[in-house]
Amino acid sequence: MTSVTPAARPEVSGTLRDYVRIARLDHSAKHVFIVPGIVLACLLRGVHSASPVASIALGFMTAVCIASANYVINEYLDRDFDRHHPTKAARASVQHVLDGRLIALEWALLVAAGLACGRLAGAATFAAACVFALQGLVYNVPPLRTKNKAYLDVISESINNPLRLIIGWAMIDPSTLPPSSIIFAYWLGGAFLMAAKRLSEYREISKSHGRDLLVRYRASFAGYSEESLTLSCFVYALLSIFFLAVFLVKYRIEYILLLPIVVALFTKYLSIAMAPGSSAQRPEKLYREWSLMGLLVMLASAFLFTTLVDLPILHAFTSQHYISLN
Repeated sequence: MTSVTPAARPEVSGTLRDYVRIARLDHSAKHVFIVPGIVLACLLRGVHSASPVASIALGFMTAVCIASANYVINEYLDRDFDRHHPTKAARASVQHVLDGRLIALEWALLVAAGLACGRLAGAATFAAACVFALQGLVYNVPPLRTKNKAYLDVISESINNPLRLIIGWAMIDPSTLPPSSIIFAYWLGGAFLMAAKRLSEYREISKSHGRDLLVRYRASFAGYSEESLTLSCFVYALLSIFFLAVFLVKYRIEYILLLPIVVALFTKYLSIAMAPGSSAQRPEKLYREWSLMGLLVMLASAFLFTTLVDLPILHAFTSQHYISLN
């Protein structure tokens, strides 16, 4: 175990570049979770938007602006905790003095831009944007600051996943919401990803720098152990698969063939999270995991096949059948 010296308190004032950096526009790849909402709405509902191209553009702008607003307050309010982290100590808010008034202004401008785009996109997108922005406050700002509470941190952060799904769906059909089964599958799938990220951090930082430093970095780790984080990943994955199976059976039974690939994806991601220097701690870098990308390509291909090809034999799974022994 090696010790780590917390980053010294900064004396240099932040530059314009620092204020731009904390918006983390390089994390925009996470908005790929919007795409399934678009695809599912097209397949299950058809295009009901008067101007789908404009709705899609406005929806993505909404998500990017609100997510960046959340990142701004996240990084600023975490600055005294991130200095204890082996790599996050290099963040702009730790290395430089950022003006809290400018942070508040940047947050307000990004939220205003996001809500304005959401309002133009439609009522459903606007409502999702409001919840998205509220989640950022609940997750980051005292006295609630759910990121400091074990398990609640994962559940509250992962709500961003179904919100992105809803935004994508609303781009195509602003008059309805996605089925509750896929919303819960998305939410719990996101919880699995967040729990796997924490498992990766727990294993790596506690081993190299000690658990005390890990808790100083994020208080929620005081309520976790490696075993409990692993078990929570297992629970979130099982529940996500359960709700996904409900959705698939109800809306297109052919999609049930996708489940083995989804299970393989969960398994591979957990394997990645348990590896040293895991990309699970930096999800924006996951594109470098070729085996994971290969599974995603396989899933997309299987999805296309099961969308275009009807398999009547699978309809036996939607009604009661008994195996006769006579």
